[in-house]
Amino acid sequence: MLTGRLCWVPLLLALGVGSGSGGGGGGGGGSRRRRLLAAKVNKHKPWIETSYHGVITENNDTVILDPPLVALDKDAPVPFAGEICAFKIHGQELPFEAVVLNKTSGEGRLRAKSPIDCELQKEYTFIIQAYDCGAGPRETAWKKSHKAVVHIQVKDVNEFAPTFKEPAYKAVVTEGKIYDSLLQVEAVDEDCSPQYSQICNYEIVTTDVPFAIDRNGNIRNTEKLSYDKQHQYEILVTASDCGQKPAAQDTLVQVDVKPVCKPGWQDWAQRIEYQPGSGSVPLFPSIHLETCDGAVSSIQITTELQTNYIGKGCDRETYSEKSLQKLCGASSGIIDLLPSPSAATNWTAGLLVDSSEMIFKFDGRQGAKIPDGIVPKNLTDQFTITMWMKHGPSPGVRAEKETILCNSDKTEMNRHHYALYVHNCRLVFLLRKDFDQADTFRPAEFHWKLDQICDKEWHYYVINVEFPVVTLYMDGATYEPYLVTNDWPIHPSHIAMQLTVGACWQGGEVTKPRFAQFFHGSLASLTIRPGKMESQKVISCLQACKEGLDINSLESLGQGIKYHFNPSQSILVMEGDDIGNINRALQKVSYINSRQFPTAGVRHLKVSSKVQCFGEDVCISVPDVDAYVMVLRAMEPQITLRGTDRFWRPAAQFESARGVILFPDIKIVSTFSKAEAPAPKSAVLEEMLHNLDFCDILVLGGDLDPRQECLELNHSELHQRHLDATNSTAGYSIYGVGSMSRYEQVLRHIRYRNWRPASLQARRFRIKCSELNGRYTSNEFNLEVSVLHEARVSDKEHVSHLIVQPPFLQSVQHPESRTSVQRSAVVPSIATVVIIISVCMLVFVVAMGMYRVRIAHQHFTQETEAAKEAEMDWDDSALTITVNPMEKHEARGRGEDETEEEEEEEVEEDISSSSSDSDDSEEEEAEEGVGRGRHGQSGARQAQLEWDDSTFPY
Repeated sequence: MLTGRLCWVPLLLALGVGSGSGGGGGGGGGSRRRRLLAAKVNKHKPWIETSYHGVITENNDTVILDPPLVALDKDAPVPFAGEICAFKIHGQELPFEAVVLNKTSGEGRLRAKSPIDCELQKEYTFIIQAYDCGAGPRETAWKKSHKAVVHIQVKDVNEFAPTFKEPAYKAVVTEGKIYDSLLQVEAVDEDCSPQYSQICNYEIVTTDVPFAIDRNGNIRNTEKLSYDKQHQYEILVTASDCGQKPAAQDTLVQVDVKPVCKPGWQDWAQRIEYQPGSGSVPLFPSIHLETCDGAVSSIQITTELQTNYIGKGCDRETYSEKSLQKLCGASSGIIDLLPSPSAATNWTAGLLVDSSEMIFKFDGRQGAKIPDGIVPKNLTDQFTITMWMKHGPSPGVRAEKETILCNSDKTEMNRHHYALYVHNCRLVFLLRKDFDQADTFRPAEFHWKLDQICDKEWHYYVINVEFPVVTLYMDGATYEPYLVTNDWPIHPSHIAMQLTVGACWQGGEVTKPRFAQFFHGSLASLTIRPGKMESQKVISCLQACKEGLDINSLESLGQGIKYHFNPSQSILVMEGDDIGNINRALQKVSYINSRQFPTAGVRHLKVSSKVQCFGEDVCISVPDVDAYVMVLRAMEPQITLRGTDRFWRPAAQFESARGVILFPDIKIVSTFSKAEAPAPKSAVLEEMLHNLDFCDILVLGGDLDPRQECLELNHSELHQRHLDATNSTAGYSIYGVGSMSRYEQVLRHIRYRNWRPASLQARRFRIKCSELNGRYTSNEFNLEVSVLHEARVSDKEHVSHLIVQPPFLQSVQHPESRTSVQRSAVVPSIATVVIIISVCMLVFVVAMGMYRVRIAHQHFTQETEAAKEAEMDWDDSALTITVNPMEKHEARGRGEDETEEEEEEEVEEDISSSSSDSDDSEEEEAEEGVGRGRHGQSGARQAQLEWDDSTFPY
């Protein structure tokens, strides 16, 4: 400020203004002189343009003006008077302000005081004036310019995305038409400018739909819609503004297709899920027939369950043929010619097997020889052959015989004694009687011509022979042969015969015996039963399906409804004249599968309809219903065998008539994993009950020697539980469909006998059980049974044995000696290394023991006298001795007083007693040895001794 004042001094002097040496001129005179001075200095007003046009981008503070904001003053370069100090905007609550960038040049800037939003206001108009700085720094008499009009336009930013007016749109159209517009969708944009606020494009996001949309949002169909093909379409539509900004969220357009009234079944599901164990599940609980007001007089409905690709034509029990025969009450004596491969039935090991249901596939290059002795040579005049067969047309132009079963000469000749084969889609059974049985021209070949033989489907065949009558049962229906040819009996010979399956053995008329007449197809459960014929009831049971169609509540079918099932319950035919009753009847048709573990997969369903109308009018046509049942997989069981896996028994028990019970506490438990709802990854085990069909007890470490050992089981234990068994040197096999508890009870009665156990140390056995013919198997439970051998030694040997007795030895009572208490060591089976170490210790301690015995003998007389005066006091801290309390009654036949059960109890008590006392010092053991010798010499007094047995383990 001082500098400013000094600058004004020459100017004031030039104007003749005195400094006024005295201030007595008064305040009024000073202010008047200042105004006069200002008027002479600040002569001109600032100048600006008359109008300005500006642009500001929203959310920005800089305004671009045209022309730029500049104020001029003619008083320049006079300080203050020629400078611009301010720009002022006239208006209320305007979001702008003008600032001076340079006072001298008069440059200014217009800027926003707060964010500008185009959507709130697109443009602004206001007045602006410029002000100079007056005559001096303290002057307030600034001069202002004229008023200029400022017009500002807000430039839009594409900050908003298009949004649809409706979150969803819906249209209902009739099938079979092309529409110009089904409906119109509309989107809006909140941006202020036409460029960003207008919607320039609509687009269908969903692919592969028969619809299109134009720029105005009109949706049309590009092809005729079909209600049968799809009832409803859901498509997503998006929009974008002219700035190519897409909508924030797509809109849903739902197009419902309304069918043209067509006759047919409505409200049914194509997929029906079946959970195993659900019983009878309705297939179409809401189905009804739409007739479109047609005059229907009657309707016939055929519901077919197609299961020919499941197992052997449908879901049947997959137990072995023997188990199925047992379940159906068939007579005993069945011989399975195609059993599961095993050590005993190894002739099927080389055949092709399809799945776990023991289906054997023959490709025209395979055959199996049945070992001699499996089937008797003489089948008698009554026998039965059963089988499952799946066969197609024979390959080649000239069809050859395809042998299923053949019994022919093994060598030299090529005579067929009996055979079952297929030839030109005919089933032929050959039976040639021996000459000694019949010497007349008799029936020999029986022919059946059936379409099912070559339809590539599974069928169940039973041939009942009651010579000369032969009857064929196929799928439970009876068929008589259409052709029977006679032949002479076969002349007797001593040539052995060979029974084969899948081909016929040609033993003669060729250079080298070989298979011939191979079979092409699949076989299962091929059996023969000599001497018996099957009843119609058993045949129906053996081929019965475990799944089929069912009707819930037959009583509520309604009047006028007729229905009929085929034998396998795979086809149901219903007929009626009232549409309402027919609807209710079809709603009650259900699927049932009685297997606990059914075969998972698809079962196709087909419902066909035949409609009759009144008069001769054209009747309506009802399309078929094609659906399927999805049988879900059952919970797979885990079968576990538990029990004692190792124990010891005395040799006498192995020799006894009862033998040793191998599995007294065997337990069979089946569990399955069940996922918990809160935590699907975690599972808990739940116990379940189901049947078993066999348990095998195998002998490990070599077969049984029938001269000295065997496995035994009372047949009554099997028969009362409806089970069977086979016994061999390799083990014991129990079979038949029964509960797990039944198998437990039978296994607990399996006994092992060995009438020469002296050379036996241990025997090992293994149990493995199965359900559904090996589909589910148990763990392998191993058992080891060891023999407790008795060792009889002399008095001197007693001393050494007492010294070297290892910790696991147990004392056993033996009443054979009348003059002394002898001690026997029970030695279980141990490793060879331990035996060698024990022998080395024995050599050492025997020498020490003999030395101590000699010393003890010198004092024998004195110790004997002392023993007469007082009771003998034994130290049993290092030795457990069990003395027979009945020994004083030996003269009365002590050996006959002990029963077999008492011997077992004594052995078990001795085994449970502690044997760790043998670790005491050698000195104490030697003294005990001396005592035993002394006791042997005073045997006459032994019967009068009384022992304190309060500490003995019983």
